Amino acid sequence: MRTILKNYSSLLLLLGGIIAGSILGLIFGKQVEVIKPIGDIFLNLLFTAVIPLVFFAIASAIANVDPSQKLGKVISVMGLVFVGTVLVSAFLTIVAIWFFPLQAVTTGPTAMEEMHTAGPGEQLTRLLTVGEFYELLSRKNMLPFIIFSALVGFAALKAGESGKAFRRFLDSGNEVMKQLLNIIMVLGPIGLGAYFAYQVGTLGPELFGTYASSMALYYGFGLFYFIVMFSVYAFLAGGMAGVKIYWKNNLVPTFTALGSCSSIATIPANLTAAQRMGIPEHIGNVVVPLGGTLHKDGSSISSIVKIGVVFAMFHRPLTGVDTVLLALGVTVIVSIVEGGIPNGGYIGELLVMSVYGFPIEALPAVMVIGTLVDPLATILNATGDTVAAMMVTRVMKGRRWLKDREDLQGPAARLSDPVV
Repeated sequence: MRTILKNYSSLLLLLGGIIAGSILGLIFGKQVEVIKPIGDIFLNLLFTAVIPLVFFAIASAIANVDPSQKLGKVISVMGLVFVGTVLVSAFLTIVAIWFFPLQAVTTGPTAMEEMHTAGPGEQLTRLLTVGEFYELLSRKNMLPFIIFSALVGFAALKAGESGKAFRRFLDSGNEVMKQLLNIIMVLGPIGLGAYFAYQVGTLGPELFGTYASSMALYYGFGLFYFIVMFSVYAFLAGGMAGVKIYWKNNLVPTFTALGSCSSIATIPANLTAAQRMGIPEHIGNVVVPLGGTLHKDGSSISSIVKIGVVFAMFHRPLTGVDTVLLALGVTVIVSIVEGGIPNGGYIGELLVMSVYGFPIEALPAVMVIGTLVDPLATILNATGDTVAAMMVTRVMKGRRWLKDREDLQGPAARLSDPVV
């Protein structure tokens, strides 16, 4: 119990600040406007830290890929499985929102007209690029900035020995910016508490309906996805035997994820579970660690719920081919990007505001949703890695990969295969 409290201490402090601020808003009403600048200062610090943080995190990660690792087919199949399950979870969440519309209080005027006045080609150009370098530094252009950061990382990787000093700079900058964001987030309970005191004081208790609606959808659909869809994936990987062996070995990773509040901390438990499931070491040892940062079905569901809440706030339907495709694309990017960044969900929330042209006033509401869904999101993120490894094994080894194991509980050497 003490370990769980320690791991969730920052989350509990954040919720405590939000609850305290909400109570102040209920008691004092519009008089709490006097403390709104405290919340604004916190958000402004967060906004200014996000741009360099994203740059260093993405560029350094790509720049340090080991070009000598020729994992070829395993990496290719793994990428397809990761993207496939993220897209499935995202699309099913959109369908759930269509059947169970989210309720949200409007917090400000919409600002989407500009995005809809341009033609499709111009919209795509604005979405992916900017005309001047300085425009990359605006939080309104997060997607072009992410693309630019990735290109810098690839350039640093391609530079080889000549780019060694620059790669060290990227690594150092990444560590510094992580620490900066951690320092800023210490102010989170006070900053978000002040902001929510203002929102509750001015908008009233109906603001809580936004969270009740989104939480009911997330936890209801999330549990469905955890039980039903993970079973479907396990069945695709190994039939009924795959379903049985997955759930037999998934309990320890599940409780590890819940207790640690971290996909990364769950990697050792997942590696052990993968071995007991009969997943070859050369597959499990690649898919599970990379899945800890790149494969996040729980974050995918969370991203769509946040998008749905913002659309509900500004009375816009989450329908239309272009809207849905953009939501799916944003979700894939968010699921990949946020893994290597502390409080990385906030990066995704800024990206949502940017690509859809929503005003930034909606950000605190979706930040709180990200905090409230964190326990189940972590479970989905972490435990989805082993079932993904099972599907990769199914593609690499064929449909009889489980039957070919004489003893799935045997020594590690018996579970090892030569590299394909």
